[in-house]
Amino acid sequence: MVCLSKDEHPAGAVVSPSQGYPSAGKILIGHTMTETVLIIDFGSQVTQLIARRVREAGVYSEIVPFNSAEDAIERLKPRAVILSGGPASVTEMGTPRAPDWVFESGLPVLGICYGEQTMVAQMGGGVEGGHHREFGRAELEVLKPSALFEGVWKPGEKHQVWMSHGDRVTKLPEGFEVVAVSRGAPFAAIADEHRKLYAVQFHPEVVHTPDGARLISNFVHRITGLPGDWTMAHFRSSEIDKIRSQVGKGRVISGLSGGVDSAVASVLIHEAIGDQLTCIFVDHGLLRMNEAEEVVSLFRESYNIPLVHVDAREEFLSALKGVSDPERKRKIIGGLFIDVFEREAKKVGGAEFLAQGTLYPDVIESVSFTGGPSVTIKSHHNVGGLPERMNLKLIEPLRELFKDEVRALGRELGLPAHFIGRHPFPGPGLAIRMPGDITEEKLEILRKADAIYLEEIRAAGLYDQIWQAFAVLLPVRTVGVMGDARTYDHVCGLRAVTSTDGMTADSFPFSHDFLTRTATRIINEVNGINRVVYDVTSKPPGTIEWE
Repeated sequence: MVCLSKDEHPAGAVVSPSQGYPSAGKILIGHTMTETVLIIDFGSQVTQLIARRVREAGVYSEIVPFNSAEDAIERLKPRAVILSGGPASVTEMGTPRAPDWVFESGLPVLGICYGEQTMVAQMGGGVEGGHHREFGRAELEVLKPSALFEGVWKPGEKHQVWMSHGDRVTKLPEGFEVVAVSRGAPFAAIADEHRKLYAVQFHPEVVHTPDGARLISNFVHRITGLPGDWTMAHFRSSEIDKIRSQVGKGRVISGLSGGVDSAVASVLIHEAIGDQLTCIFVDHGLLRMNEAEEVVSLFRESYNIPLVHVDAREEFLSALKGVSDPERKRKIIGGLFIDVFEREAKKVGGAEFLAQGTLYPDVIESVSFTGGPSVTIKSHHNVGGLPERMNLKLIEPLRELFKDEVRALGRELGLPAHFIGRHPFPGPGLAIRMPGDITEEKLEILRKADAIYLEEIRAAGLYDQIWQAFAVLLPVRTVGVMGDARTYDHVCGLRAVTSTDGMTADSFPFSHDFLTRTATRIINEVNGINRVVYDVTSKPPGTIEWE
């Protein structure tokens, strides 16, 4: 095994929608294609983070799977190429390779993890597999100056990086030299400065490599010489053009959840096509306390967009009765959403398009693409949970973006702060915060506990410091004592994480006093809970949600 296995970072790369893989290739319609960085994906769970770092540097990038890179190179005529990580081993027959043209083109090339290994192997060097595992934080020692390090690292310095590999380079191709080493990687960074070929064994794209974004910026600016003029305003303009082209004079319904994703998607689409859009808010009985009323009120007061409120609680809860498997829950919910949307579409002039606030993390966790070995982590109700029989055509303008980028787009569109700042709430709602079967009684217990938890977070002034916080009702009961009497009730788990993009996350460091106060309130005020625990698992290895 080599770079970024399925349990490490549930994010990945982007290919064409025909492969079940989100396209990152049309962010800037009309943008100068001579200013493109092409990212060749080998199945890493964090390839999209590479594109994101390039984007943050103000440069347009497009991701393609390794097996269609030849066509992309011809079509885009990129100014530089980045080779991603991946779970395969170059020491095994039949594993992915980059087109040889990449190394003969004269373009600057940056190989990352598996990208370094295939670059070395294809150019005549050596790679050894299987016995050189190095995962997590590592210390890198800089040996020599390099254009990749300019203004960031100096020879003799040591810096933190993030490793995830089992193979390592053992022999360099002609023209390369070692510019940095780590304990487990004697060729941790290599360079052929004359041909502008660079490779690193670590992952500069992840936040656990603190200087990684600056290294990628060096590659696209100092080495490749690109100006860096990509902005969210470009994205907004190009997506509006794309939506208008796709929809024409047709009608669109948008699945509104009240979260930032669906709100931003709906406002962007409304800006593109006006009254051709109708928003549908489905109350599936799995919402938090008073959520339906709050969402409908907030949206109707803020926007002059037609909004239909559908009460489908009985339909959803009946279909979920007795279902405990999380994948079945997601697929049932996804199918029922489509049933509702298709019924409502007929009532609004025969809408033929369904708009969703799908984000990139939803897609990569749900879809194992055919162009590479990325894996399915879990099916999201709006991606892997969609039924094949669906008649509506999808519009997903945020499909290439991470949560913080969606918030930036929301600010660009002028959305109110209370929409932009809301914690993420999953489409399947409390169904995936309740491992095991779903009942009305358990939903009511969870709603009350969750409301108390969020109330305490807001009262402590912590809401905006936290990426996402929620309560979970566990499928176990424990013995307790209340008023000198024995109890045998549910366990409530509390979860709160910090994150930048949802791809990695750490538990929020609440004080002991906060946790004690919150647990006391939940146990005293919610009948059916007699024990509260706090989840300190990071992502990876866990996911943020429990199911």
